[in-house]
Amino acid sequence: MGDYDQAVALWAKIDGVEICEGDSREEIGDYLKRNPKLSRVAEANGEIVGAALCGHDGRRGWIYHLAVAKELRGRGVGKLLLDDCVRGLREAGLKRAIILVAGDNPAGHKFWLREGWENIDGAIAMTLEL
Repeated sequence: MGDYDQAVALWAKIDGVEICEGDSREEIGDYLKRNPKLSRVAEANGEIVGAALCGHDGRRGWIYHLAVAKELRGRGVGKLLLDDCVRGLREAGLKRAIILVAGDNPAGHKFWLREGWENIDGAIAMTLEL
């Protein structure tokens, strides 16, 4: 949790990454406890320049908020974070992972497609406030 403030600050700067109620310090802490050693950060000169939340529900892996500082995009940081997350999910025995890409994030969508991820045809993302 020592990286929390820097990770949230990075996410807040990135178009297409929405910080919401589930991203509080307490809720992220709980998520990390339920999913140990799966989330990742990338650092340069003592600063977080990339971050990804990664976990699973026992059935499917989920990667949230994978983001890289704008000035370091195109240098493989996002791919390294993604590859580490996927490796961790595979080691946990997962066979499939899911992500949500914001409709107003075409650069993010292109990244995921380039990395081999597929659109889920016919799927509609839905939510319910609890």
